[in-house]
Parts: sequence; C-alpha cells; structure tokens
Amino acid sequence: MVDKITVEVIKNAAIYASEEMGIVLRNTAYSPNIKDRLDHSCAVLTPDGRLVAQAEHIPVHIGSMSVGAFNTLRYLEEEGEVLREGDVVVVNDPYIAGTHLNDITMIKPVYVDGDIVALVANKAHHVDVGGSVPGSLGGDVRELIQEGIVIPPTKIMEKNELKKDVVRLLESNVRTPHYLRGDLKAQIAALNVGEKRILELARKYGVKTLLEAWEDIIDYTSRYTTSILEELGVEGSYIFEDYMEWEEELINIKLKLDIKKNNIIADYTGTHRQVDAPINAVYGVTVAATTYALKSVLDPEMPINYGFLEVVDIRVPLGTLLNPKKPAPVSGGNVETSQRIADVVLGALAKALPDRVPAAAAGTMNNIAIGGRGWAFYETIGGGMGGRPGKDGVDAIHVHMTNTLNTPIEVLETEYPIRFLEYSIRPASGGPGKYRGGNGMRRIFKVLEDGVTLTVTGERKKTRPWGLRGGKPGTPARYAVIKNDGRVIELPSKARILLEVGDTVVIETPGGGGYGDPCERPRELVEKDLREGRITLEQAVREYCYNP
Repeated sequence: MVDKITVEVIKNAAIYASEEMGIVLRNTAYSPNIKDRLDHSCAVLTPDGRLVAQAEHIPVHIGSMSVGAFNTLRYLEEEGEVLREGDVVVVNDPYIAGTHLNDITMIKPVYVDGDIVALVANKAHHVDVGGSVPGSLGGDVRELIQEGIVIPPTKIMEKNELKKDVVRLLESNVRTPHYLRGDLKAQIAALNVGEKRILELARKYGVKTLLEAWEDIIDYTSRYTTSILEELGVEGSYIFEDYMEWEEELINIKLKLDIKKNNIIADYTGTHRQVDAPINAVYGVTVAATTYALKSVLDPEMPINYGFLEVVDIRVPLGTLLNPKKPAPVSGGNVETSQRIADVVLGALAKALPDRVPAAAAGTMNNIAIGGRGWAFYETIGGGMGGRPGKDGVDAIHVHMTNTLNTPIEVLETEYPIRFLEYSIRPASGGPGKYRGGNGMRRIFKVLEDGVTLTVTGERKKTRPWGLRGGKPGTPARYAVIKNDGRVIELPSKARILLEVGDTVVIETPGGGGYGDPCERPRELVEKDLREGRITLEQAVREYCYNP
C-alpha cells in the first residue's frame, strides 16, 4: 500500500505534467485558435483509459476524455491493433472521441520496461477539418460527413516515427494545411513531454507504486464525492427543462436529477429525439457537461478524475439529442448543446441547493467561423455570467463549457482580411437582480475581400438566460450583417451567409440572468452601475425601482 504523502506527490506531479503538456502545445502551435485562444486540453490517464489527472483547460474536452479513451482502446482491440511503445493514435470521430470533428485527439502510451503505466492524451480544436464551410461548423448541415473529414483511431506515429502519409492525407482534406500540420506536430510534442514526466515518476517511485497511486487517487475522489453528498443531505428528485433553438422549433432537454446519499443519477429520459441538425451532442459531451455542472456546485475545489464518474450515473436514451446515432451531425452539440446541458443541471441543482447556484449564464459560445480563399478563422465570443448568491455576474467572459481566451484583434487583423470596428461590453444586457447578471459583448468587424463565407452557430436568440429567486432574464443574442448599401440582415442563431468586401458583421452576445429581486439592490450600487454605463437610466427606473 502506498503512503498518503507519496500518493499526494504523484497526484500533483501528474497534474503539473498535464499543465506542462498544455504549455508546450500552446507554445508550439501554429493556429491562433490554439496558440492565442488556448482551445486545447491535456490529461494523464490510467492504462485502461480512466482519467487520473488533468490541466485546467476546456471542460468539454476534459470531461469527455475518459469516454474517448475507452472507445479508442476498444476500437483498436476490435481491429487487432496494439498500442506499442512509441505509438501515437489520432482520432476525431465524435462517436469515438466524444466531442466534434474539429477536436482532434491524440493518445500515447507510456511504457516502462515493457509494461504500460499510463496514457498521456490531448485534444485540440483545429480551425478547419474540411466539410461544407470554412471552419467546419456548418449551421445547416444534415449529416456528419458535411462537417469535415472523419478520422477513426489511426496511428500517426509508430516507434516514435511520424507517419507522413497519414499527415499528407489529413492535409489534403482541409482548407488550412499549414495550420493543421503545425498543430498536429505541437500535439505530438506535448505528448512527448507528458511521457517524459510520467517516466520520471515511474523511475523515482517504481512501476508498482505508480500504478497503485493511480488507483488511490481515483478512489479518494470517489469517496470524497460520496462524503459531500452525505454531508449536504439533500436527497430527492429534482426536475428541470430548457431548450435549444433549431429553425422555428424549440428542442427540449429534460433532466431528472436523483440525489442520493452515495450517488447521483442524471436521467435525460424525455429529451427530444435526435435531429437532422448540428445541435446533437454525442454521449461524451453529455457526460462532460453534466459532471462539470455537478462538480461546480458540489465543490469547485475538489480534485476531478474518473472517481467522480464512479459516483455519477448518467442515463441518456440512445437516439436522442444527447446520445445520437451516427451519422447525425454534432458540431454544434459540442459547443452549444453542452452549454444548455450545463444550464439544465444547474437549474435542477438550484432546487436542491438554492444558495449555491447562480442564475443562467449567456448559454452560448457564440461560434463564429469565417473563411475565404485559402484561409479560415474560428472563435468563440464570451457573454455575461449569471448573478450569484452575494455577487453580481461577471461581464464579458467565457462561461461554463468553454475556458478559452479571446483572440486578440491585432492577431486577427494580421492573419486575416478582417478589420475590427468595435469590441466592447454590451450595456444593459445583464438580467436585473439584487445581484445583476453580467453584461454580454459587442464584436463588430468588416471583411476586406469578396467571397467570404460566414457561419454563425449560437443560441439564446429566441430564449433568454433565466434568472433565479426573483431575478430577471438576460438580454438575448443578436447576430446581424450590415451590407454595403446599408441593408441590415438579421441572422438566426444558426446561419450561413456569403459576404462581400465591406460587409459588416455585428455580434451581440447575451447577458447573464439576474439573482434576487432587483428592487432589493442597494441604491448606491444602482448609481454605480449607472456611472459605469452597465445599465441605463430607463432600466434603473423600470427594473430596479430607482427614483432619480
């Protein structure tokens, strides 16, 4: 049996190995989406694919990592393939890897004297993987193949030698081969660093100790989570429902959350069937969003690994929006439906633990994919965080299932034929409340060449981020194009449009919901909001019972 101090040292060393992998990936990547926005994640897993340590990267990436590893290992076994020392597997098939095609996953085994002691893995969002539109997030696609090249688990390295034919094949199917090649190599470099760090641990403590430590780390998280449930004493069933937008229809996500003394059952029975639209979310995304929201409320500081999944039972009927059958398209499910899953879980938890749950955040990543001749660009745009017990929501921030940065305007104007006109906080967009919701953002840019395709994949245009305990909802999203002749084309939350030189794109993201009765907000805080331009005088009078 390994002593607790050694287990703790190994745990933190594995966490830092994940962080260091992320630093290497960021520093060696080519695309702005990875090197500037940090749209990547790294982790260490047990030899059989259970998450044991992670960096503080993207929740939807990390939360689906074990699902992707299990599926990949099973696929390789069925194909008679063996992961040998020096091999690296690449995969992006969402029904295996667990997110969407843009997220390319790589897994490398770590061997010591012929025995596998760990897997190191990373996942990175590549700016383009082919498909019907630049950026590969088509808002109007009907099947998976329209979203890009589908890569089953394939060895991209054997015996530490890069398989150039695999790289050439992938390069030939994307719009930005230079970025793809550089980012793939950055992922491999990151894995090599992770492998090096795990080898150092194995040599210092021994293989037997390392493998036992992995088990102890996972077991501790499982027991710790159970102890939290016992301490909270909120046994019961809590039901919540929210909606996704598709054309003229609202698509429901329904959750029954059963909290017991020693486990949680998240049952999505009653959720809408899968649709011929890119808002389906594969099972890995559902797992990631559910566990993210649960952990955030139960204990944001707790260690997270596969032990948490041993306590949480996630049930999703096959053929539904949150567990579709292939080849349903899923690009938006990873970025948008994941946000709504988090909202639904938080909404259910608000009934069980009302003093721990914030009002709804923006509820969308506001995905913008744009490209022309030989270039493609992708980014997510932040919104408002919901008001919280005792605190206002945060303005203009990436929330929930994304944990990326913004792309600096200087980088975008250098790399692409785009000129930015405005990047600001969207005033008065946060939901009124005793603790007001955070405001969204305004991002306005002009394209500088003809033949540019813009794809918007967003949400919360028809629905609004909900408030809690008397708080009001946040302002919905707005997506628009201003043509050269002055015409304004209002876009739905899922849209594709061809732009001409001089056309202007306007993105206004939702604000978070408010928390508590707005009329209970102290007068001095209302006046401070007015001075800072966070709310308008009309809003103060109408919503906050303010008397000038």
